[in-house]
Amino acid sequence: MTLEIATLGIYLLLMPVLGYVFSKLNTNLSDFVRGGGQGTWWLVGSSILMSGISAFTFTGNASAAFEAGPTVLIIYAANVVALGLGAWFLGAWFRQTRAYTRTDVVRLRFGVAIEQFNAYTVVALNPIAASIQLWALAVFANSIFGIPVPVGIIVIGLIVIFYSTTGGKWAVMATDFAQSLILFSITILVAVLSIIKIGGFGEFFSFFGDPRFAEDFKFIKDPGAFPTDRFTMKWIIVIFLMSIYQQIALTSADRYLTVRDGKEARKSAALAAVLMAFGAMIWFIPPMVARFLYQDEILAQSVENPANTSYAYIAQQVLPNGLMGVMIAAMFSATMSSMDSGLNAQVGVIARNIVPALRRLFGITKEMSDRSSLIMCRFLTLMLGLLIMTYSILFTLNKELILFDAYLMVNSIIGIPLGFPLVVGLWIKHIPRWSFFWIFGVCLVPSIYSFYLNFAHDIQWTIQYRAMWIFIFGFVGTAVSLPFYRYSSKEFKELTETFFKTMHTPVDFLKEIGVSKNYQQLVILSRTSIGIGLSMLLFLLVPNSLGGRISILFVGGFCLTVGGLLHWGSRVEKRKSERDSERLASLENENVAE
Repeated sequence: MTLEIATLGIYLLLMPVLGYVFSKLNTNLSDFVRGGGQGTWWLVGSSILMSGISAFTFTGNASAAFEAGPTVLIIYAANVVALGLGAWFLGAWFRQTRAYTRTDVVRLRFGVAIEQFNAYTVVALNPIAASIQLWALAVFANSIFGIPVPVGIIVIGLIVIFYSTTGGKWAVMATDFAQSLILFSITILVAVLSIIKIGGFGEFFSFFGDPRFAEDFKFIKDPGAFPTDRFTMKWIIVIFLMSIYQQIALTSADRYLTVRDGKEARKSAALAAVLMAFGAMIWFIPPMVARFLYQDEILAQSVENPANTSYAYIAQQVLPNGLMGVMIAAMFSATMSSMDSGLNAQVGVIARNIVPALRRLFGITKEMSDRSSLIMCRFLTLMLGLLIMTYSILFTLNKELILFDAYLMVNSIIGIPLGFPLVVGLWIKHIPRWSFFWIFGVCLVPSIYSFYLNFAHDIQWTIQYRAMWIFIFGFVGTAVSLPFYRYSSKEFKELTETFFKTMHTPVDFLKEIGVSKNYQQLVILSRTSIGIGLSMLLFLLVPNSLGGRISILFVGGFCLTVGGLLHWGSRVEKRKSERDSERLASLENENVAE
């Protein structure tokens, strides 16, 4: 256990170091909240992936794979389809809005009033969601290491706050990349060792026909086989649609606002889609192997939901000495990457959308300097991070806290309805401005009614049944509003035309942004990857079998290979940056001459 704690400690120290290194790339608000629109496709792609997963992937979703086999993959299939749309055209559309934040995109589409409504909704709910993630991660650390939950919250929270405060979006993307490197190297190894443990793929698939598991591991379950009719055909369809529709709304734009241009946005989405598909294939093999080989041992554990430990249990069985600490670090990284992305996004919304509106309200017309904007962003990150930590600690003191229940209820009631008009606003051009609140209100009707039935009559709708009615009401509400676009004001019609024209106009990076920072990204992260790889090789000093040493060589070699490729790319990029500098100087001279 001492080795595992030391490994986790080194990993946690790496994150703030990366934050400090990337802080040097921040010069203004754009740099802090969207990396100046200069993120490379491979950096942004890995960040998109990591922000979309958490430790829940290896606990809650692993539990679903343990209990019900491959049906849980439908969630990841939907994510791959949504990212595929990003790779096809959606990523380019979002980047070409030229926005800084997701709420900027809402303003550009619907105007200031709806921008402010969206901004305050995000800022009110998201810190509570982040605090729940932090709380859950601290509980996980307590179950593994015995670290008191409040101490875990404070330590993990301060680390995330430090690198998010110093480095902004650059640090978030960099740490996401380093985290993805650790995550994939160790989870690939766990999947391979699990297959070896069970006797190969043939033996693995043979268990699907075993009478002990056949019913549970059918892809489509019969109604009543699982509580609330989970994993049935209706559940699969609704969960698939829900998972996609959350990623094709206006507010999903922020994942692509950090890249250079539309082409890079499409490439980042393609990389994230490939990584998500590959990840889904390897992340859920271990819990299924755990069900086949260790079902009785796992279910005999004295924990609240033993199936949640299935991934960690099989990892302990197959990993060589020393690498369990890396596995735990990978699970930490999955949650921290979601938390830091959310924290940075919320700061961006406050700094870019709420503060300017408040300044205008009080008659302050002078724009903030770049230095003042950075100071404000860092202060907001610190305050918001401390608020998240406070919420998390309150949850540990009172698990029945009304705030927790209120968040779950409010998010459940308004989450899907709020997303519907943001989907409609992207895909349907000619809708009136007021349709946002109209569609949102219409979608709220079945959502609120389901909670009324629950509290007043103890009648519970399943999530798939409630979502189905929200979708139906949303489509009807949208259809009703369409004919009224002709009565919209000239100002709103111009806003609509400008939004869609801008969204379909390619970004000229050199003219709009300038010389890229690709070289700096490649140099820093190539050295980071090589450093991680060499650190992994130190586990060769730990007593292990030949197979264990080969496993360690694989993990270290994986990181070293990625580092080597990035180093080679940095040499190519250096020459390209020099050519771009010459071209930019030429363009500036032409402008001066004109």
